[in-house]
Amino acid sequence: MPVSINRPAATFTKLAVGRFAPSPTGALHLGSLTTAIASYCHIKSIGGRWLLRIEDTDHQRCLPEFSHQILLDLERLGLHWDGEVWYQSQREAIYNELLEDTLLPRVYGCQCSRKQLAGHEIYPRYCLPEASVRRHVDQKSQSLAGKKVRIELPDYSIGFLDGIQGMQWANPQRRLGDVVLRRADGTINYFLAASVDDGLQGITHVMRGLDILPLTSAQIAIMQYLTLPAVAHWYHLPLVENQYGQKLSKQNLATPIDTSSKHHCQRLIQHALLLLKQPKVEIDTPEMMLKQATQQWQHTPLHNQSRLGHSS
Repeated sequence: MPVSINRPAATFTKLAVGRFAPSPTGALHLGSLTTAIASYCHIKSIGGRWLLRIEDTDHQRCLPEFSHQILLDLERLGLHWDGEVWYQSQREAIYNELLEDTLLPRVYGCQCSRKQLAGHEIYPRYCLPEASVRRHVDQKSQSLAGKKVRIELPDYSIGFLDGIQGMQWANPQRRLGDVVLRRADGTINYFLAASVDDGLQGITHVMRGLDILPLTSAQIAIMQYLTLPAVAHWYHLPLVENQYGQKLSKQNLATPIDTSSKHHCQRLIQHALLLLKQPKVEIDTPEMMLKQATQQWQHTPLHNQSRLGHSS
């Protein structure tokens, strides 16, 4: 069976670049804060830059007031990002251009309804054209209008080393199928926007939740199709859970964090570091607490774990 190993270009002279990329469908909660603190401390511990990207392509669910609150909370917590904030809602022309140019030979329109796909975990490729038709890209761009746009993901195993979860292998076609890159209403999906921006921002280190791990092989494939620089280092963090054993999330009504006072910020940082199994830090300003946490940062206590324990 063909295989592909994610092989980044040599990065020994390249500045490490990490990112935190929340979706403003609600306020930050302890789970997303824990990811932010982990990614910040890790990248700063190796002298890198920490970028902030707001993933707000879903105009129905993402609200400006949530974006504003996320930035305010991060600032109050001493999580100061480097450079300008990237808003994906302002970059849709770039995604569409790449979709209808570089990716055009690999995408196709889909009009399947949810009813047609009921019972299928993987898209059965009902709308995939014949190979001879797919080669005529000059007509394909017009045929995508008003349809979901899917990408033909490769049917071979892709391998990458996860710095927390160990060596990973996945066949994106068999695990995910031909995922949707753009919805029929024009909304850009996560797979395309995250892949493009990680490449264009020069991200070298991605630290995010374990729930995103199954999507990584598809992201690697899409970045390869786009000939974007590969992410050199992947880290998928164990998940923070509620008292019912569910991932702490907005869908599960996770409590928003409260950064209205210095004391609240101190407690939040302490709690997140405790969940991350990091050494204790002295109570101080949020900036000084994070500086100490960065100096002590180590991700080995998290290796091969799937959960960080509960939020309370």
